[in-house]
Amino acid sequence: MKTTTGRRKPAAWLALLVVPWLLLVTACTPVNNSRPADAQSNDPRPVVLTTFTVLQDIAQNVAGEHLRVESITRRGAEIHGYEPTPDDLRRASHADLILDNGLNLEAWFAQFVQENSAPHITVSEDVEPIGIVQDEGAGKPNPHAWMSPLNVQRYVDTIAQAFADLDPEHAADYRRNAKEYQGKLQKVQDDLDSALEDIPQQQRVLVTCEGAFSYLARDAGLKEKYLWAVNAESQATPRKVASAIDYVRDHDVPAVFCESTVSDAAMQRVVESTDASFGGTLYVDSLSEADGPVPSYLELITHDTEQIARALKGQAS
Repeated sequence: MKTTTGRRKPAAWLALLVVPWLLLVTACTPVNNSRPADAQSNDPRPVVLTTFTVLQDIAQNVAGEHLRVESITRRGAEIHGYEPTPDDLRRASHADLILDNGLNLEAWFAQFVQENSAPHITVSEDVEPIGIVQDEGAGKPNPHAWMSPLNVQRYVDTIAQAFADLDPEHAADYRRNAKEYQGKLQKVQDDLDSALEDIPQQQRVLVTCEGAFSYLARDAGLKEKYLWAVNAESQATPRKVASAIDYVRDHDVPAVFCESTVSDAAMQRVVESTDASFGGTLYVDSLSEADGPVPSYLELITHDTEQIARALKGQAS
């Protein structure tokens, strides 16, 4: 194999000359730090930056037309192991407010707190956490509190107050939007409770790849079994798969599930070794694009709860 030692290619020499010049020009150019360039010219509203797309959508429902709400991470991204880019830090420096989930979800978020002065609010601050009981995260809070429509109603109260503090002129609108959205969240919870009420107690079990449904399972009166606790922290070892197989057999679980951002290969081994069917793909950490199956949080949580209810009742999706 040829090496690159010796004479540099002309393109490499050009880069060595151009990059310092660009840095010098950039350093000498006045910068307006109040807004990103596109916001400065087109959108004078305060900028709210969220750590992931689910939180962005929840916050947008409270903000209505008064605030510009953006997500640091893109749709379809895996949130747990995300690595911020220099552009992310630049965007954060221009934000008027940053919202994070907390509960150790965004291990990378400390950079945003340390490297810019934008105020931030942790939206899960009034949620009672559920502890992780296995893997590397044992003893830490389960971060997926938004997978409970009841918890998200508390998120919404926190967000509405943060927006009222940021923009007092429209405080009444934020509170009205929050109340309306909370009504929609409660309906999702009520529909799930109604759909699950006739499932035998022994079969009221939610088996998933990631332990992302602890809060939803608690609210719905479901037992929970998963292959790993939190994405990017553990893998589905043969022992964990064998444990899931035994659990599914012992509880006569009719269906098992996996999340959209991970491979379902390990869960398919559970299906092959038991009488359970694969109940379908669930969504947790990210919304889909606008033409996808879950472009909003309400559609995400409705999709998941309906999928779970149908599969546990043995109904085809």
